[in-house]
Amino acid sequence: MDTFIQIAYLVATGLFISGLKKLGSPATARQGNQWAAWGMALGLAVTLFDHQIMRYEWIVAGIVVGSAIGVYIARKVEMTAMPEMVALLNGLGGGASVLVAGGEYLIKDPYLFSADSLFTIGMSVFIGGVTFTGSLMAFGKLAGKLPGNPITFGGQKPLNGLLALVAVAGSAGLVWYPDSAGLVLGVTLLALVLGVLFVLPIGGADMPVVISLLNSLSGVAASATGFVLNNSLLIVSGALVGASGFILTMIMCKAMNRPLTNVLFGAFGGDGGAVAGATGDGSKSIREAQADDVAVMAGYASKVVIVPGYGLAVAQAQHVIREVASLLENKGVDVKYGIHPVAGRMPGHMNVLLAEANVPYPQLYDMDDINPEFESTDVVLVVGANDVVNPAARTNPASPIFGMPILDVDKAKAVIVLKRSMNAGFAGIDNDLFYKPNTYMYFGDAKKSLQGLVTALKEL
Repeated sequence: MDTFIQIAYLVATGLFISGLKKLGSPATARQGNQWAAWGMALGLAVTLFDHQIMRYEWIVAGIVVGSAIGVYIARKVEMTAMPEMVALLNGLGGGASVLVAGGEYLIKDPYLFSADSLFTIGMSVFIGGVTFTGSLMAFGKLAGKLPGNPITFGGQKPLNGLLALVAVAGSAGLVWYPDSAGLVLGVTLLALVLGVLFVLPIGGADMPVVISLLNSLSGVAASATGFVLNNSLLIVSGALVGASGFILTMIMCKAMNRPLTNVLFGAFGGDGGAVAGATGDGSKSIREAQADDVAVMAGYASKVVIVPGYGLAVAQAQHVIREVASLLENKGVDVKYGIHPVAGRMPGHMNVLLAEANVPYPQLYDMDDINPEFESTDVVLVVGANDVVNPAARTNPASPIFGMPILDVDKAKAVIVLKRSMNAGFAGIDNDLFYKPNTYMYFGDAKKSLQGLVTALKEL
């Protein structure tokens, strides 16, 4: 039976790795997700044959209830709330590591554990606890249930560092005092507090990076728990999550040209707000356009590039923008989509959103591929994006986003920005793009504005 279990674990691991590889392309992402799910199903099923499991009533009940909740959430969650759901699931994964590692310690004779297993129990509880409360904080900030602005106080960083050192020391203390359940409880409590303090000073708009990092930590916690249980599948799957989550974190930081330390400790950004005096000082002026104006410019263009942002997701306007693109294509216009790596609230957010509206994958271009084409583009439709199209990132060394790679939309012949107002993005700075002579502001809810554009295009 042990040999059968290990072979099944090997097959499940192969499904995890293959599924992860397929997630690298929008065309195969759905299949990759399915493969990974089947790998997890196989791993769970085989684990039930473990001879240490004596009764199955609670396990079956947990599977039924958990599956029902999972199906309900998957069907009900809006695409705009996907980052919040990921944060919540990360937290549950960290909490599970705390319960499993802590439970293993409590039900067995502590003197039967080796020194490295005792230390691993402490670290699994510590990392899992930080992930649990940290993810709940991230969920609260993204969902608007907690203030999105950074919350800081004097001595916060030293306090966090001290708590982390004490928790690690407590984990090491288990090696010398194996029967001290108080140490495990103390490490757990410190971890739960540190998770809250860790996320408090980070702005709400940086939560996607934090979620990705916490996702990595949840994998590390699961892998550590695997060593405690001597479960090879848990070790490997946790390591895959940990490594992929950290890689994604670094990709996001690179896309913003900000080191991870700046994201975690820089207290940068919040929810975005109004730009004081954006047009009131008289030194800057904007040009406003209406649906008919936009229809004429786009309808008679040769090439149009659509740049989606979080505003598109909030307005649930992905289907309408697809209709706009179809109408333009019927008029002989070459339509493409330019996607910034951190557009929306997490990498791939815009890709998934547009895929939901059946936008063809070949029309989606990442930043490096689309940037050389803007100079030959007649019209760019910027729908709900802000900081990722701000030319200040290229031209203003004093700007907090200077050096961040952006979509060079300002190089097109005409830029039409669909936006509710002149509010700033999460960086809290004015957008130089809005005042360019080739830029037109089309104000309003993205969905309603695009519906007006559809009507105007049909009448053109």
